[in-house]
Amino acid sequence: MFTRRTSILDGIDIATLQSRLAALQQAYLDLTSGGKAEVASYAQGDGSKSVTYTRANLGDLVQAILTLQTQIDRANGQCINRRAAISPQF
Repeated sequence: MFTRRTSILDGIDIATLQSRLAALQQAYLDLTSGGKAEVASYAQGDGSKSVTYTRANLGDLVQAILTLQTQIDRANGQCINRRAAISPQF
């Protein structure tokens, strides 16, 4: 029997999805609050060292968070963005 997959995340267990969601949400909070350094320099016994971090594209990060939230809701049997039925009033 053919089962149509509706998400690229189908088949991943809920615990993994929730763990990843928490990590992405924390990354978002860190980036938007300035909690993540882009360049960090430090001195060591053998000289100066520098590490550069690249800032994630916030739009992509938000989309990943929304995708995970939708997948978790689907897996829990919740309707996502479903509109109410329209009933004509006479």
